[in-house]
Amino acid sequence: MPWFVKLEAGVVAKPQFDAVIPAHLAWLAELERCGHEPRSGYWADRVGRSGDGAGGMLLFRAGDWAEAEALVRTDPLILQGCVTWTLHEWAVVFPRTAAADQL
Repeated sequence: MPWFVKLEAGVVAKPQFDAVIPAHLAWLAELERCGHEPRSGYWADRVGRSGDGAGGMLLFRAGDWAEAEALVRTDPLILQGCVTWTLHEWAVVFPRTAAADQL
């Protein structure tokens, strides 16, 4: 199953962003329960587009692009308009995998 990366930047004030975090964490737990292996975190420098310091990155597995995008669109941070985001499929080259050997 390929890896995907969601990059996000906060676009709302920190109190509004923080109010959605419990729902976001529950969403991540559901991704984990369903086998998507999420790895999520925020930018340690705390500099977001809003100036309040919000945003981060999510690594996760999905069957294909359509599934990855559908999953991302259910993130409460997106549903509540707290972040802008981009999605990328990540080609892992280290450690070596069968996919990396095809490069």
